[in-house]
Amino acid sequence: MRHVRLGRTGLSVSRLCLGTMTFGVQCNETTSIAILDRAAAGGITFLDTADVYPLGGGLDTVGRTEEILGRWLQGRRSDFVVATKCVGAMSARPWDRGSSRKHILDAIEGSLRRLCTNYVDLYQLHHPDPETHIDETLRALDDVVRSGKARYVGCSNFHAYQVARALGRSEAQGVVRFDSVQPRYNLLFRQVERELLPLCQEEGVGVIPYNPLAGGFLSGKHHRETGPTAGTRFTLGNAARIYGDRYWHDREFATVEALRSLAEEAGTSLPRLAVAWVLAHPAITAPIVGASRPEQLDDVLPAAEKGLDADLKARLDELTREYRWGDDPR
Repeated sequence: MRHVRLGRTGLSVSRLCLGTMTFGVQCNETTSIAILDRAAAGGITFLDTADVYPLGGGLDTVGRTEEILGRWLQGRRSDFVVATKCVGAMSARPWDRGSSRKHILDAIEGSLRRLCTNYVDLYQLHHPDPETHIDETLRALDDVVRSGKARYVGCSNFHAYQVARALGRSEAQGVVRFDSVQPRYNLLFRQVERELLPLCQEEGVGVIPYNPLAGGFLSGKHHRETGPTAGTRFTLGNAARIYGDRYWHDREFATVEALRSLAEEAGTSLPRLAVAWVLAHPAITAPIVGASRPEQLDDVLPAAEKGLDADLKARLDELTREYRWGDDPR
């Protein structure tokens, strides 16, 4: 597995990152450990989680994913780059969420305790908090880094203008800046190509996109007529609504069938093709790949080693061109 630098930092990360939000609800601990073992054997040394994971649970399950990961990391913490996220609701208390100074300083302590470590390599804001001024947030993150509890900071689900403003405020205040962004990006959602990815290339910000397989939709295993496959993100709690709204539409099903034909023509699998396409963008550092079974990783690991043929990439770009724009004909 190749390693690349995260943005303008000196930190090297594996070309694929393992996402863990399936751990704890969609996957029990035994399966989660098997997935981690398979990822490590395949050369993945970059792990991403969040304090509110697992996906599809409620307030009674928050933190479970970090706990599973923390137990697995015992005795091998130095062998992995660990990223986690904060901002999500950790309890019913109104101050136990968001990106206020109080919540960030409380949240990092909770994550470190669950992960059984005294630092994380990358600490990220899970999403913007319109109730808290970015200056307060950045100063709190600066304290987290200065205290040694995180090495770098980043953000997830921020618009380009929000990232640009945060970078500017960091420079103006002389505090830590975002060294990574974590946007949704795949063949069925390409809007970030218009502003966010060019911004990251210009400013030297690493990009670790989630959903490269559209939550498994780009595996081609779902069928409109029979409904979503049981036990997937399209059937789990509030995640089912989120993923259904994102991808469960006639247009997306038609595109997947066209993509399947291209994959067969190229002699590869649809998941491997989808991940290889994400990797082919020059702004991308490491796509976050998830799994609910360890063998699913075997299909995408080769995407990090074999590049995408330029002609095939051009055909994929053209086939999914409409997803680059915000206009939705539905």
